[in-house]
Amino acid sequence: MAHLIRHKLTNKMTNAAHAVSHKSHAKVSGVFARMGFQAATDEEGLGFAECDDLDYDYRHGMQMDVLQGREEGGPAGAERGEEEGDSRYQRDGAGPRASSLKPAGSLEEEKPKITSWEAGWNVTNAIQGMFVLGLPYAILHGGYLGLFLIIFAAVVCCYTGKILIACLYEENEDGIMVRVRDSYVDVANACCAPRFPTLGGHVVNVAQIIELVMTCILYVVVSGNLMYNSFPSLPVSQKAWSVVATAALLPCAFLKNLKAVSKFSLLCTLAHFVINVLVIAYCLSRAREWAWEKVKFYIDVKKFPISIGIIVFSYTSQIFLPSLEGNMQKPSEFHCMMEWTHIAACVFKGLFALVAYLTWADATKEVITDNLPSTIRAVVNIFLVAKALLSYPLPFFAAVEVLEKSLFQDGGRALFPDCYGPGGQLKSWGLGLRVGLVVFTLLMAVFVPHFALLMGLTGSLTGAGLCFLLPSLFHLKLQWRNLMWHHVFFDVAIFVIGGICAISGFIHSTEGLIEAFTYNIQD
Repeated sequence: MAHLIRHKLTNKMTNAAHAVSHKSHAKVSGVFARMGFQAATDEEGLGFAECDDLDYDYRHGMQMDVLQGREEGGPAGAERGEEEGDSRYQRDGAGPRASSLKPAGSLEEEKPKITSWEAGWNVTNAIQGMFVLGLPYAILHGGYLGLFLIIFAAVVCCYTGKILIACLYEENEDGIMVRVRDSYVDVANACCAPRFPTLGGHVVNVAQIIELVMTCILYVVVSGNLMYNSFPSLPVSQKAWSVVATAALLPCAFLKNLKAVSKFSLLCTLAHFVINVLVIAYCLSRAREWAWEKVKFYIDVKKFPISIGIIVFSYTSQIFLPSLEGNMQKPSEFHCMMEWTHIAACVFKGLFALVAYLTWADATKEVITDNLPSTIRAVVNIFLVAKALLSYPLPFFAAVEVLEKSLFQDGGRALFPDCYGPGGQLKSWGLGLRVGLVVFTLLMAVFVPHFALLMGLTGSLTGAGLCFLLPSLFHLKLQWRNLMWHHVFFDVAIFVIGGICAISGFIHSTEGLIEAFTYNIQD
């Protein structure tokens, strides 16, 4: 009996000592975290291993607080925990992740993983979609430098996609890379922590919403443009065709999921691929008439920055890469997948843009299918309009989800009450948001019906930021102590070049839109 009592007392004293030790470590690490240090400096007399231990204890303590808050606060606490970003992961990856818990605390069923080929198909759909049709127009104003930029943008976007995924991982105490973040927003929040733990996420969300809404606007613009040029004899303007296209898109306001739309995605992609092949085949049939002398080595200083935005926008895929990599069966194959998808995209885009420009030279239009003979133009354009209308719900639904989470479901801190009822039905203000978003895309398409200028503006404003600037900046901030000198050089160079291209492209695209609006220029 005495031995048992002595054993219990010893255990209690040991546990108390460990608790005091952990608290003291957490306090010391908290000081460093609030100062924004990721690793101790030489002057502080701490090695990287000691700093990792302090950082782990501090984060482990924060994780326990967050989990306790969720148990006490229920679903609202869970949503608040998701917004904390970097403070909600466990350093060693032990225990269930916050995202894997339902409100009742039960584990969600594990989602089926995708192969590297399926992941590559998703990336290919993102970077080789309808907006390839604007690349010959970029060659019109950029010549051979435009072709170089198609290659350069592919290399840079492939690299920034890889370093963005690298920011999701950190090295644990055993030297093993562990995935500690889940999304682009988490990476942005971690970069701005601890002083502004949610600022980075807000910036990324705003950029994401702008890009998604502008993508929806471009689908409406290109639909009106294609229909107007397919039936020029009809007394219907491009703006009227945009209204007709938007009327067909109004049911998107009632979407609760993309299950119905996703059934058509594969057919739409295959149809678009066939259309691209038809355009190239027609161009090859006129190979004897190609105007090689029209391909310039000099650039149009005023319009070439717009071409940069068009090219960058055609490669944007960084928004969904963290989710894609997290759902791969073999995440180790992500780098290889990014390389072959971007090489294929670079080769196809370069050939498509060059061949199409050589065929029509200075007569190249903003949407290249408008240059086709009237006999086949209508058929090709109708398929493209169907592709655009069926592609519209994807960015629309993603934008709605971000807006609903920010405005209606922000863990009790939203501006408006929840837009869904107890039974999951959509309330009036939620429906109003969706209808308003559809109407907004229509108004923008009607008043700014310029496909190339809008595409260049979007690529310069959000495409360069999400693909060039932010990944390189986050990589430098979060992975600084692990980077070789050439990585630092690449990141800084990409940030500087991306910043210059973004600013110049934004200025010239805005000037072009103002000029087109002032003088009522239709093309």
